[in-house]
Amino acid sequence: MDSQLVVLGGGPGGYAAAFLAADLGMAVTLVDQEPRLGGVCLLRGCIPSKALLHVAKTIADVEHLAEWGVDFGTPQIDLDSVRSRKEKVINTLTGGLKQIAAKRKVQVVQARAVFDDSQTLRLQATGKERLESETLRFEHCLIATGSRPATIPGLDIHSDRAMDSGAALELPELPDLPALPGRLLVIGGGYIGLELGTVYAAFGSQVSVVEMTDGLLPGADRDLVRPLQKRLEQQFEAVYLSTEVTGVAEKGKGVEVTLDGNVEQTTQRFDRVLVAVGRRPNSDRLGLENTRVAIDEGGFIAVDNRGRTSDDRILAIGDVAGQPMLAHKASHQGRAAVEALRGEPAVFEPRAIPAVVFTDPQVAWAGLTETDAKRDGRKVEKAVFPWGASGRAQAIGRTEGLTKWIIDPDSERLLGCGIVGAGAGDLIGEAVLALEMGCTLRDVSESIHPHPTLTETLGFAAEVYFGTATDLYRPKRK
Repeated sequence: MDSQLVVLGGGPGGYAAAFLAADLGMAVTLVDQEPRLGGVCLLRGCIPSKALLHVAKTIADVEHLAEWGVDFGTPQIDLDSVRSRKEKVINTLTGGLKQIAAKRKVQVVQARAVFDDSQTLRLQATGKERLESETLRFEHCLIATGSRPATIPGLDIHSDRAMDSGAALELPELPDLPALPGRLLVIGGGYIGLELGTVYAAFGSQVSVVEMTDGLLPGADRDLVRPLQKRLEQQFEAVYLSTEVTGVAEKGKGVEVTLDGNVEQTTQRFDRVLVAVGRRPNSDRLGLENTRVAIDEGGFIAVDNRGRTSDDRILAIGDVAGQPMLAHKASHQGRAAVEALRGEPAVFEPRAIPAVVFTDPQVAWAGLTETDAKRDGRKVEKAVFPWGASGRAQAIGRTEGLTKWIIDPDSERLLGCGIVGAGAGDLIGEAVLALEMGCTLRDVSESIHPHPTLTETLGFAAEVYFGTATDLYRPKRK
């Protein structure tokens, strides 16, 4: 079996690249081990987690209405119905991808693939259907195999009481092991751990988070993290910072965890443990040693701004090709790689890749952060608008947020934006467009934003910089 372009991996990067290549007239084969397209993002990541976070957010909103004198009582959660609804969302989207692939005449093969050389893949079926051929030759191959949850060396207990992010999203229920643990420990204070911790806390579990650094969401702007951490300290049983897990052992009907650091009780007992300490690229077990593809110390495939590896026949995109590990980055990177392969003057050089943490409140940022600027010794200025001065935020009772621009002091050109608050992920899109277009802060302040909305805070933050904010008295320093 031969193909002009083989795409390894059916996630957002892989299917976006495969579909565009087919649109441009290429004969495309998409190889994936899963029986359904969508990759980790759709099957065990972005989509199911956001579906559950929607439920968690609605529960929180209902509780908030008590402040307005509206009380719906204690929510009754039917986990079977929750799982069924989540699967319906996944099935709808995967079914749509299957139809689109067929209409575009993309050949989809369910198999595990290993490189024999720089033009040949050896296939092993992972489904019920037999393969037409055990080898697949290609002119070019695009690797989009994604990533998988990282583990903590020496702390693997091989127990159903320990979950990774994929298992946690299944809301697993086993004999003598309820789906909603009484006490849950989340190891890792990054976005995955905090999002899943939010879900389980909303469903009734007592959630504790342990993070080895001195703050949640390591690397993120501290101004953005502060309101989130304050709220999570109310939602969670405990937040342990500057603390490491040094031991995990299954004891009876629980897990005994040993903590070392900023914690009074060093040994605690939990019903379940969720390990969320990051992800690692799926570059191993692909047979890349049989090609000229170079892999760095972190396991990432080295690529240029067109997705090209050190092997002329092979490209790579998405999680397997480096940070940030985000689905939308993979999609755009895949499209750029295909266009470049077809001879178009396409490169993947975005000014801003947005990141969103779908907790409550949400945290979103794009472009340069103040944390990055301090680390690099770069001189910048910032403009911050607190949501307490927003009419919309006051109306919905969500005044803990803020909107923040990072600005070049010489040209007033926008360098970055950060938002924390309700719906921050939906607001960051305007900032991304402004950054990509090379806008100045004046461009944003003079753009009319609808009132009363939270998008106004983007314009209001710009007005703060100029000392002309209507709803906040902040005269510009002379």
